[in-house]
Amino acid sequence: MKAQIKPRINLEDRTSLEKVIPLETPFIVFVDPASACNFQCTFCPTGHRPMIKDTGRFQGAMKLDLFKKIIDDLEGFNKPIRVLRLYKDGEPFLNKNFHHMIRYAKQSKQVEYIDSTTNASLLTKQKIEEVVDAGLDKINISIDGMTEETYKTFTKFDVNFKKLVENIKYFYSVRKNCEMVVKVPGDIITEDQKKLFYDTFGDYCDRIFIENFAPCWPEFDVEEHTGVKITKGIYQQDVSNTDTCPYIFYSFSINADGLASSCFLDWGRKLIIGDARKESLPDIWKSERMNELRILHLENKRKEKSPCNSCGQLSHCLPDNIDNYTKELLPKVKEFAKRSAIKV
Repeated sequence: MKAQIKPRINLEDRTSLEKVIPLETPFIVFVDPASACNFQCTFCPTGHRPMIKDTGRFQGAMKLDLFKKIIDDLEGFNKPIRVLRLYKDGEPFLNKNFHHMIRYAKQSKQVEYIDSTTNASLLTKQKIEEVVDAGLDKINISIDGMTEETYKTFTKFDVNFKKLVENIKYFYSVRKNCEMVVKVPGDIITEDQKKLFYDTFGDYCDRIFIENFAPCWPEFDVEEHTGVKITKGIYQQDVSNTDTCPYIFYSFSINADGLASSCFLDWGRKLIIGDARKESLPDIWKSERMNELRILHLENKRKEKSPCNSCGQLSHCLPDNIDNYTKELLPKVKEFAKRSAIKV
């Protein structure tokens, strides 16, 4: 097998956040090409369409003009962002302009690295070549079963599994400098299928990993919707409690309609901090609402804030932990908030 058995995120050599917070420029900006998905996965809020409709959330693709405005806004930061993550709630390849977005961001010189995540069901040779030629640096491919029957059960979608595998192999053959990661939830496949997963994809990606389901989305019960009992973290690590969210100190998200969320898990749009259609990204990053949330977390009041108080990301998926540094970070972030509030 050519691929490394390694999670999609880099767990080693991470920046010590306590040494750099507060950040004038975020490390990561999530921009969602599409808030809708062709799958209806039982383990994902987006897959429950009536529930999403009840939130009033926009369901559709981001307009290219809005995306260009977002990328142009990045010039307002004092340096390029480390990662543009073209993924949040939906399937990026539902956006017909996905490859144009990648190219525009790449040519802007305001982004060091671009990655995305896909269920791979919409891949064609043309779409693969377009995103590779546009300069995509990394693609995470989510496999949702090793049989068409499993796909139907968990995604409510009729997948041509043979064709899906062929497209992934083709992607690997033309990937150039685009890193490919293939992952599957181990909760939905048998032990024999785990071996089959490695045998099927292990020579056609750079990283491969069997993950676990995780209760990462606030106010969404994965166990209830899937019937799967969760006992380990997403990367097979032990579950641990964390009081302070580190993500809000180095990332934020722009949803497909332009509304900005402090959190990439804000599926219900309860953590809106601005509107990229009307405000600049630097202003949103330093906004009063964003800083109030950061301070609340540093004051150990996360559990008083909904939906942060029900977030399983901090217990089952977290790569960073700043709990031991909240006292020293609090005055720094308060000063940052004070400076941000002053308009020159």
